[in-house]
Amino acid sequence: MDAIDRQLIDLLRENARLSYAELARQVGLSAPAVHERVGKLESAGVIRGYRAEVEPETLGLPLTAVIGIVQDSSGDTDAVLDALRARHEIESCYFMAGEESFLCKARVKTIGDLERLIVDLNRVKGVARTRTTVALSTKWEGRAQPAS
Repeated sequence: MDAIDRQLIDLLRENARLSYAELARQVGLSAPAVHERVGKLESAGVIRGYRAEVEPETLGLPLTAVIGIVQDSSGDTDAVLDALRARHEIESCYFMAGEESFLCKARVKTIGDLERLIVDLNRVKGVARTRTTVALSTKWEGRAQPAS
């Protein structure tokens, strides 16, 4: 990956809807050359996808919680992970070093929905306990680190 690839990544992270012509103009290449480079970045797994960022509250999901999950010593990590993946409320999940095995970000409509999620997670075979923190507001998220 060279400096132009990094510049393309930065531009696409800022606005994934830029046309190849606009990307080409900004990096000083032809549109076909940019198309080829972006295709290679996609094929190599550098660019994993494109998505629309939506305000969660407009979808009726005003409540964000961070849930730490402590596995019991007999727990099967893959089975716990499968149970977490099956919960549509969980937006992201990280496997952690330290006391908590997983750290998950969940979005729900109500405190009642969060309570049900936590109760359900604590019933998963292999989960010893959870620790939940509720976000009062989101100041920023998903900030991209520059590729250059």
